[in-house]
Amino acid sequence: MAKLKLAAYWSASCGGCDVAILDIAERVLDVIAIADIVFWPVATDFKYKDVEAMANKSIDVCLFNGAVRNSEQEHIAKLLRAKSKAMVAYGSCACFGGIPALGNFNCRAETFQRAYIEALTNVNTDHVFPQTLVKVPEGELELPEYWDTVLALNQVVALEYFLPGCPPPVELTNKVVDALASGQLPPVGTTIASDKSLCEECDRIKEDKKITRIYRPHEITPDPEHCLLEQGIICMGPATRGGCGQRCIKANMPCRGCFGPPPKVIDQGAKMLSALTSIYEADDEEAIARMLAEVVDPAGTFNRFVMSTSMLQRKRL
Repeated sequence: MAKLKLAAYWSASCGGCDVAILDIAERVLDVIAIADIVFWPVATDFKYKDVEAMANKSIDVCLFNGAVRNSEQEHIAKLLRAKSKAMVAYGSCACFGGIPALGNFNCRAETFQRAYIEALTNVNTDHVFPQTLVKVPEGELELPEYWDTVLALNQVVALEYFLPGCPPPVELTNKVVDALASGQLPPVGTTIASDKSLCEECDRIKEDKKITRIYRPHEITPDPEHCLLEQGIICMGPATRGGCGQRCIKANMPCRGCFGPPPKVIDQGAKMLSALTSIYEADDEEAIARMLAEVVDPAGTFNRFVMSTSMLQRKRL
């Protein structure tokens, strides 16, 4: 039987998803046994021209991690889409925009101003900014066009599968490997994770308690047996898809929401805000004001990983 053709690509992300692929450890030998890696520039020497020379639909599966925030990333996403039979949004950035999409709270001009002028480590008295085209004695230099808006992968190309996580856990990556090995890929549109919320999977004791204060994680040592939210720590479990193995919860840290919203939840941030206000005792304006002051960076807290696909999507220009 002919080997499968497998591709992987790193777009606007931190690189953790590529490490997550290697986290399958010795099972990488199983991958090599069933598939040839035909494109993975972070690990081996491939060029864009190698992909351009491939026949359309010659790649069986492409694991694409990272959001799309510039013209080069859009070009490669569309190129790999044309060459791939199945494309997987691998990790939170590809699925929802991820941490890079918090940049949607600013426009490109504001981002450049902060990065190249205001940052304390800069000395840029001439206010030089990156340009898409610059002529130098050796010729013309070209950089990708930096966009105002960070997009999730499915806002650029059609996808078959979504594998969330920051980064995806080994167990779910192994699930993809097993599906490839057996030839039994799930139905198109499947999110390779749980269909329950993380809160439903969590075995911490819940007592339906009300809270009168919100703590940041460094302000309190939580009881490892009881619900973190009921201890006043913002835990995104009620508004987050399960399937991660509860790694953060088991380390006595709150869920940050990297698996995105559960099925049928349109906006993760709105869902979490509703869950939080339902247990916070605030009977007057003073109590409401106190609650708002206790939630540091609410937009970044409730939309930490999902800004691109949220109802907000970005700051209006």
